[in-house]
Amino acid sequence: MGANNAKNIVGPRVRQIRMAKGITQDAFAAKCNLVGFSISRGTLAKIEAQVRRVTDTEIVLLAKALGVDMSELYKKR
Repeated sequence: MGANNAKNIVGPRVRQIRMAKGITQDAFAAKCNLVGFSISRGTLAKIEAQVRRVTDTEIVLLAKALGVDMSELYKKR
C-alpha cells in the first residue's frame, strides 16, 4: 500500500475509533486541543469524510488524542 493510499484510510479509521469510544466530533475536537492540536469540528468532519488530506503530524496527534497507537489508524477494518 502506497503512502497516499494509507493516508486515505486514516479519516474513516479516526471516525470508527472515535465512535467506538462514544466520543462526538465536538468532544473529540476539544480533546485534540488538550494534546496541543487545534482542530475544529468542521475540519474533523472533512478528515473523516476524506474530503481533506491528513498530514503526518496530524496523524500522530489524532492517534494521541484517541489514545491509540498510530498504527491503529492505518488498519483497514
